[in-house]
Amino acid sequence: MFKTRPAILFVVLMGTVSLFADVTYEGARSITGPYLAVLGANAAVVGFVAGAGELIGYGFRLISGYWSDRTGRYWFFTILGYMINLLAVPALALTGNWKIAAVLIMSERMGKAIRTPARDAMLSHAVHQMGSGWGFGLHEAMDQIGAMLGPLAVTLVLVLRGSYRDGFAILLLPAFLALTVLFTAQRLYPKPHDLEISIPHLETKNFSSAFWLYVIAASLIAAGYADFPLIAFHFEKVRSVPTIWIPIFYAVAMGVDALAALLFGKSFDRWGISVLVLAASLSLFFAPLVFWGGFWPAMIGMALWGVGMGAHESVMRAAVSRMIQSQKRGTAFGVFNASYGVFWFLGSVAMGFFYDHSVAYVVMFSVGLQLMAIPLLLKVASGGKRS
Repeated sequence: MFKTRPAILFVVLMGTVSLFADVTYEGARSITGPYLAVLGANAAVVGFVAGAGELIGYGFRLISGYWSDRTGRYWFFTILGYMINLLAVPALALTGNWKIAAVLIMSERMGKAIRTPARDAMLSHAVHQMGSGWGFGLHEAMDQIGAMLGPLAVTLVLVLRGSYRDGFAILLLPAFLALTVLFTAQRLYPKPHDLEISIPHLETKNFSSAFWLYVIAASLIAAGYADFPLIAFHFEKVRSVPTIWIPIFYAVAMGVDALAALLFGKSFDRWGISVLVLAASLSLFFAPLVFWGGFWPAMIGMALWGVGMGAHESVMRAAVSRMIQSQKRGTAFGVFNASYGVFWFLGSVAMGFFYDHSVAYVVMFSVGLQLMAIPLLLKVASGGKRS
C-alpha cells in the first residue's frame, strides 16, 4: 500500500485536473449543438463540426504522441495542450457567428489532441502499480464527475440567465482551477516515469497483430458512436426532450460513464478485453432509444451511451497500456487515438448526412458498425498477446 501511495496520489491529482477540465469543456459540449443551431447551422454542419473536432482531437494525437516519445517532454505537451483546450471554451461567449464558434470548438479539440497522449503516457507509469484497468478507471471516473457537473452548471445558468453566452463565460472558473492543479502536479511529480518501478527496455520495432486488430475494432465502434451535439440537435428539433433538460441528459450520461469506468476498469484487470464485448453489446442499443424514443426511452438511451463512453475511456486506454512497452506508449496512444478519431469523424459526417434524409439510416448505421466490432474484440480477447 505504501509503495503504491505516490502512484495513487499522482493519478488522483491528474484526475482532479481532468475533473475541472471536464467541467469546462463538457459543460460547453452539452450546449454546442443547440448553440450552433441558434446561430444558423443545420444538421449537416453540426455533424461536420462535431466530427471535424473529433478528427482533430484524435487525429493529431498521432503527431503529438510521437513527439512526446521522441523528445521525452511529456509535461510540455500536457501543459500546452491543456491551456489551448481550456481557454478556447470561455471564448465561445464572445462570438455570435457559427463559423467562428466552429473554429473555437475545433481549437478546443486541438488542445486535447496535443496533451492527451503525453498525459496518458505519464499515467501509464503510475497505473501499472495499482492495476491498469483500475488506475485508468479511477482517472476516468474523476474525469466524468466533472463531465457531469459541467452540464449541470450550464443548466443552472440557462435557468437563471437564459443565455448560452453566459453559460460559456462561467466556465472560465473551472478552467483556471484545472490549470492551477496541473502546475501543482508538475511541480510535485517532475518525472512520472519514476513511478513505474520496473521498466524493461524492449526493442520491439512493430506493434503486435493483436494491437492492430484492437485498433480496427475500436475504430468501428467510434464510427458508429453518435456524438452528443447531433443527439442534442435531434432532441431540440423533434422536441422529444425539453431544451432545459438536454444538458441534464448529458449529465446523466456522464454520471453513468463514471460508474461504468470504475466497474469495467476493475473488471478489465481480472478478465481482460472481454469486458469490452459486454460494454459494446449494451451500448449499441443507445441509437434506437435516443433517436426513436420519447423522453424516458431517450433517457435510457443516454445512460447506455454513457456505459459505452466509460468503457472507451478506461478499458481502451488500459488495454493499450498493457499491450505496449513503456518507451512506445506515447506513440501507441497516438496511433490508437488517431485511428479512433478519423473513424469518429467519418461516422459523424455520415450520420449528419443520413439524419437530413432519414433518422432510420442513422440508427442502422450506428448499430451495424458496433455489431461488426464485437467479433474482432472476441478474437483479440481469445488470442491477443502483449507486444
